[in-house]
Amino acid sequence: MAVKKINRPPQNWWERLYVFEIARGLGITMKHALKTWFKPGHLLTYQYPEEKRPMAERFRGRHRLRRRDDGSPVCVACFCCQTACPPNAIEIVAEESENPDIEKRPESFKINMLRCIYCGMCVEACPKDAIYMTKVFEFANQTREQLQFDLKDLLDPEKGEQ
Repeated sequence: MAVKKINRPPQNWWERLYVFEIARGLGITMKHALKTWFKPGHLLTYQYPEEKRPMAERFRGRHRLRRRDDGSPVCVACFCCQTACPPNAIEIVAEESENPDIEKRPESFKINMLRCIYCGMCVEACPKDAIYMTKVFEFANQTREQLQFDLKDLLDPEKGEQ
């Protein structure tokens, strides 16, 4: 493999000082600062806890599992979402269902939110449309274990849904 040397034209003393470029950069910075100080209405600033930012229609946030009429999860433990998950954040353990119409159901369904990249592949892979993503993005916790959602957390409507 060869190295190709590029001969650049030599700079004169004015270009070597970079005075013009520094002055131009300071001018742009001052223009933005003055616009911010004297016309604050054009800024897109949200006063966060009180004023929520509008979310895009396709925003992907917290995961949720759908319920049947009897309260059981719609999930049939087919492992499609677990297989489709790129960072392997989903872990499912299946068991047989008491309902004769349903072959399997999840005994445990865990999503490690610290590992999840919010790609939505699990939602796309689910044949029963059992998992979906809400617009909730606020779920900070004190410990790492609290960010590993299990079946109870994923079915809980109290966790917020926007």
